[in-house]
Amino acid sequence: MSGRDLFCQPRRFGRGAALTLVFASVLVAGAATGSLPESDRKSPQGGVGSATQAGHHENVAEAAAEAMAAGKSPMEAAERAVSRSGDRWGAVYSRGEYEEFEEALDGRYTGVGLWARRERDGRIEVTKVRAGSPAAGAGIRAGDRLRTIDGAKVDGRPVTEVVSLLRGDATDAAAGTAVTVGLERGTRAWSETLRRASLSTDSVTVRQLADGITVIKIDSFTKGSGDAVRAAVREAPAASGILLDLRGNSGGLVTEAVTAASAFLDGGLVATYDVEGAQQALHADPGGDTTRPLVALVDGGTMSAAELLTGALQDRGRAVVVGSRTFGKGSVQMPSRLPDGSVAELTVGHYRTPSGRGVDGKGITPDLDADQRVLERAETVLSGLGPAS
Repeated sequence: MSGRDLFCQPRRFGRGAALTLVFASVLVAGAATGSLPESDRKSPQGGVGSATQAGHHENVAEAAAEAMAAGKSPMEAAERAVSRSGDRWGAVYSRGEYEEFEEALDGRYTGVGLWARRERDGRIEVTKVRAGSPAAGAGIRAGDRLRTIDGAKVDGRPVTEVVSLLRGDATDAAAGTAVTVGLERGTRAWSETLRRASLSTDSVTVRQLADGITVIKIDSFTKGSGDAVRAAVREAPAASGILLDLRGNSGGLVTEAVTAASAFLDGGLVATYDVEGAQQALHADPGGDTTRPLVALVDGGTMSAAELLTGALQDRGRAVVVGSRTFGKGSVQMPSRLPDGSVAELTVGHYRTPSGRGVDGKGITPDLDADQRVLERAETVLSGLGPAS
């Protein structure tokens, strides 16, 4: 996954990066390095579900309870049970991690405010710095090379591990804690000690291109992002085309993804999903803009809720999809609280696009493959689209 921005969950990544689509809500699988932009993580009833939601939930809960009774770590026992289950996307989170995710999905996060990617040679490069963040205050800027974190070299490491170090996940580091980063800019090498801070994020950004095209970029589906997309569509110049940029969007709240779909659809099916064999459906609200030309941009970092939205727009004939095949995360997880307050999330089903296509392990194939000059190709496609019928 080198050579592009990578968004990942702020968790102890040694346990694996779970990218979770949760019943009635999608968990953020997206976090910028050192900052989370990337379900309110609650069950449809408003709280973490019981451990009886699935048979393997029961097994995991039993393993945790037995460990607690024996004076051992319930969380470690649960992790072993998940590993034995063969659940590819199953994961166990500490109470603190789970609370961090809930905050992140509210548009709040603890971090230093920088995004990064791993280049093909293994170097970690800063790609974006949030204005007003600790990283910005220290003068860090896009293009700087990140060499060390608290003395540990980061070259060649997965970006997920870099995220974990910057956030201090191993110690559940809070706002105000310090992290020292080693940086390089040209021939200059230096270190900065940053204090992690509680930050907020704008997951939806809008810009106008010179030819009148409106670009709506969705980094993740946090609370309010769906309404932000609808507002951006309403405020776009009359009859102008829209580029919906979902590249690098690794998930978020499925309810927000459905709201975003409602900006472009006049009601109708967005996706179906099953939970332990019970079929359910997600529908767009009526009244969306169905006339503006629309192109969706995707890549291998387009995951979960972003794939759900892409599949709906493609199957409904509402958008031309340009880019590269999406990640392929379309399984449904449900959370259960363990005896020590940690949370297990295990797979209980899968979702499908309106035409019945499964996404998990397959991804979505764009209508036009484009690995380079994607934006330019998308603009060309958009210019050739007439008003939708």
